[in-house]
Amino acid sequence: MAYEGSSSSFVATFDKLICEEDSGTDENPLYSSQDKQQVSMSMQRHGSSQNPYRLLTVILAVMAVILVAINIGLGVYYNQLTGGQQTIKDIHSEVAKLQAGYNAAILKRIDAKKQLDRELGEQQRLQWELEHQTRRSKDYENQIHRIEDEISELKSLIPLLSMSCRHCQPGWMFLHLRCYYFPFSVTLKQRSWNDARQFCQKLGGDLAVIDTPEKTVSITKLIKSNHDPERSIYQNGFWIGLSDVDEENIWKWPDGRILTESYWYDGEPNDQSNEDCGATYPRNNPFKAWNDAPCNYHLKWICEMEPHDMI
Repeated sequence: MAYEGSSSSFVATFDKLICEEDSGTDENPLYSSQDKQQVSMSMQRHGSSQNPYRLLTVILAVMAVILVAINIGLGVYYNQLTGGQQTIKDIHSEVAKLQAGYNAAILKRIDAKKQLDRELGEQQRLQWELEHQTRRSKDYENQIHRIEDEISELKSLIPLLSMSCRHCQPGWMFLHLRCYYFPFSVTLKQRSWNDARQFCQKLGGDLAVIDTPEKTVSITKLIKSNHDPERSIYQNGFWIGLSDVDEENIWKWPDGRILTESYWYDGEPNDQSNEDCGATYPRNNPFKAWNDAPCNYHLKWICEMEPHDMI
């Protein structure tokens, strides 16, 4: 076939060209060097024109895969975000419920605290009232006992008053076979020891001599039942006929007898501030009823005199 002959001729010619090129001869070349350069550049352009499309295709495919992956990731993230928002809404709802419950509990606690404070206040008021009533009850009991004691004392004084009317002057009390005068009246002012003795002497007696246990018990009990409770015990003393004016620490009665039986309070006599006169006080223990005091100090006093008509 002609096609086959031309093909063989082309091949033979191409081989010849190759051989000539390899042999380095320049005579009668089928192509000049310029033509060969054009053929080489044409082939390079043809190859390079195909490689960029393939690379672009690969890049686009990779980008498409990346976009698909990103799209899928965004979809998953959106779904998760949507589910998270719902979860957050649920959490907010639960927190709101808990806050409402907490606020309600706080209000209940405040109400309970107010109620407790009211009940505690009422309890405190009742406690105070109970203490007040208890104190009043004790005061009433003490008053009852005091009145009973006064009644008993008055009853015991009835025979003495009867005897006093017969054996003593008006206003005097018959006690232990002697007549005694006690200036319990508030109209009679307190006096010094010497003024008190002069008062007794003008009435025919002298300051009292308390030289027996029976006398100190009876006299202390009598002045104790008539003393002023609003005044201190030292302002409720009564002068008796006892002094150491003549000789310090040698206590004598008005008739000159030296003291033998004494009823001094603990630590007495102590002779503070020149205390040379004796007084008896309304103490609970009648055997500790005496104190020494300055003779110019003003106190009540007790007079004593012999009774009359002892037959």
